[in-house]
Amino acid sequence: MTELSKDYAEALFALAVECGQEKPYLEALEAVDALFADHPDYLDLLAAPSIPQGERAGLIEQALGDRLPEQVLSFVQLLTAHGRIRTLPACTEEYRRLYQAAVALSTAYVTSAVALTEDQKTRLSEKLAKKFGRRIELVCEVDEHLLGGLTVRLDGVVLDGSLRHRLQEVKDVMEQ
Repeated sequence: MTELSKDYAEALFALAVECGQEKPYLEALEAVDALFADHPDYLDLLAAPSIPQGERAGLIEQALGDRLPEQVLSFVQLLTAHGRIRTLPACTEEYRRLYQAAVALSTAYVTSAVALTEDQKTRLSEKLAKKFGRRIELVCEVDEHLLGGLTVRLDGVVLDGSLRHRLQEVKDVMEQ
């Protein structure tokens, strides 16, 4: 992430706070990111310097005008006008970090051998919230290569409760 992306994200976040729209702006940024990820040719079109800036701004207005808050639409147009539209994913990531810090929310990336039930997700989220002192949002994925258990990545910390890790610990003890 570039310093420029951070500056853009901080400016939009400050505006969102002023308007009381932190979460809706985040959701709008994530929607635009998803759209560009699904249609990279649209991103290429908006980044093309051969197309006049006014025409690119009009394309954004036409495609997204009725789906985004006015300030987020202007933000996307501003990035396009300054040739920075490709930094949108980094801006969104930084905005998300600012939002999560503001609401004391962390995202825990959980990888498990089998899909977790809703009850297991709830209990895990509660335990992590108690341990880290924040609200926890889980992003779960299944990795069939895990023998059992799960791993959790949260705020730069990795909690490895996988069976493979536990077996390695036993092996290490036995080799001593």
